[in-house]
Amino acid sequence: MTSDRDKEIQDNIRQEILLGRQLSLADIIGREGGDFLKGESPVPPLVQAITEINFFISKNLSDSSGALQAVLQNWVKADEAGISQHLNHPLLALRQLLESILNNSELLYELVKQVDSKWGQMYDERPYFQLPGQPPHPEDEYTHQSVRDKLTALLQLIQD
Repeated sequence: MTSDRDKEIQDNIRQEILLGRQLSLADIIGREGGDFLKGESPVPPLVQAITEINFFISKNLSDSSGALQAVLQNWVKADEAGISQHLNHPLLALRQLLESILNNSELLYELVKQVDSKWGQMYDERPYFQLPGQPPHPEDEYTHQSVRDKLTALLQLIQD
């Protein structure tokens, strides 16, 4: 009984407050929309999944210069179709992306090329680009094999 009485009092107070005021569309949306997202996150699930994957990469990828991490995170953001298939288990999407890179030499070479470019931008130096089938430059931090090893290690963490 008291809860009905309290609700009636609150409604009366609300009506008195609104009497001298013009009602706008924003007011109506504000009142009606209060329950719209109740219990839901305002962040879309795809953004949540990408954020979870990129957080995992930043915490688990061994990359002292940070160029590989930055480029891989960009590849994750660009793979919306793959990630949206695994919104409930985002690391499965990362696993698929890593497997596709590791199983396709051209993709791996393209990733390494982008990482080398990013490294050059970050450190304002000329990057060393390793060509397929050629030995790497002795000072190249991101060789085909070193990137393959780092991605394999990251993939292993997901599979464990």
